[in-house]
Amino acid sequence: MRHSNEATAIVLIVAEPGMESEVYEALRGIPEVKEQMLLFGEYDLYAKIVCEDFGLLGSVVINSIRAIEGVDSTKTLTAAPLL
Repeated sequence: MRHSNEATAIVLIVAEPGMESEVYEALRGIPEVKEQMLLFGEYDLYAKIVCEDFGLLGSVVINSIRAIEGVDSTKTLTAAPLL
């Protein structure tokens, strides 16, 4: 069940060439990452993150995901349930 302050986002990730598998494995070690997949196209991976609030969400993106060796860039799409 979703809590009212809970923050969800999809993070689209561009990995350095040949680093996709390493980035994928590193995402598995981040507790807030609930799902990750390899992509084919403009982005190499996506990660669905769920946090208790948007402050933590920003911290996870900046301090955990962007800090992974092999991550070149990210694009974060915040999500909300349909009311």
